[in-house]
Formats: sequence, structure tokens, C-alpha cells
Amino acid sequence: MGAIHGYIMDMVKDQVVQIKYMWKNKRMLTFQALNLAMIIFSALILWKGLQVYTDSESPVVVVLSGSMEPAVQRGDILVLDNSHETAIRVGEIVVFKIKGRDIPIVHRVLQVRDNYEGKIKMLTKGDNNQVDDRGLYAHGQLWLEREDILGRAKIVLPYAGMVTIILNDYPYFKYVLIGVMAYMVLTNKE
Repeated sequence: MGAIHGYIMDMVKDQVVQIKYMWKNKRMLTFQALNLAMIIFSALILWKGLQVYTDSESPVVVVLSGSMEPAVQRGDILVLDNSHETAIRVGEIVVFKIKGRDIPIVHRVLQVRDNYEGKIKMLTKGDNNQVDDRGLYAHGQLWLEREDILGRAKIVLPYAGMVTIILNDYPYFKYVLIGVMAYMVLTNKE
């Protein structure tokens, strides 16, 4: 235990020396700040590229509840596709957003109906739920329309989103993690 404590203390002292050196060397500080900005902007560009490629405002979602178990677990990441080339079919897992609510819902299509205008209406249900989703829809809404759908699940990455769930359950941990990551980028020697 003493060896681990000593190692951590040496690492912290080394990082403090690096920060003091960088504060004096404005050119290095600027370079590290630009590196951090490049990482942030690269992530934003990647996100925008995924939005265009998948035609979805939210191309990647994390499953936050157990309503779709056992098919999709809490903490799984879903990669969505919202192309309108093929019709949504019964049995597909879709992600939809209800008017007036911020968090999208991941459920399976239970019924699909065409109305006389050629518009498709859908009814959804979570695999682990006893009843359909009409109780979740907006007041007076009995069916989902195509514009309510954010996309269909094309790829499932099991448990890859557990970090997001932990950050939602413990919000203070989010700020600590962001601070540590920024600190590591700013003090990186390479």
C-alpha cells in the first residue's frame, strides 16, 4: 500500500512541476490548449458527420432503462439509421421522441398502419413491458408518425454506454472526469 501511495504522490508532484513550467512557457501552454480544442472539435465534427450519414438528429443513443430486456440491456449503445428508403416494419427496434419530452425512448414496433393519406402510423411497446406505449405518447396521441422516429437500431454495442449511465446517476462524477481529462491533455508532454 505504501508503494502505491508513493507512486501516486510522485506522479502528482511531477504533474505540478509540469503545470508550473507550462505556465511560464506561454507557447507550450497555447499549444496544449489548442490540442484540447482540436480534440473537442474533432468529436463535434464526427458527431455532425454521423448525423448527416444516418439522417438522424441523434445517431447514437444509450439505453437508459430495462424496458427492452432481454433484447437490449440497460447501458447498451445503439447506432441508429433513419433513412426513409425502406418502410419501418413490425418487430424493428426504433428510437422515438415524444413531443414535450427530452429523452428518447427505445422500443419495438408492435403495429404499423397506413391511413387513407398514405401516412404510416406505428404503435410501439417495450419487450419487458406489459402494455403498449399509448400511455407514454403525448396527450391524445394514439399512434406514432414517421416524424416522431429518430431512427432504427442497426448496431448494438453491449454495455458500452455504462459510463453514460454512471455519469447520469452521479452528476458530480461527470465534472471530476472532465476535469481529469482536460488536465491530462494539458499536461501531456507529447
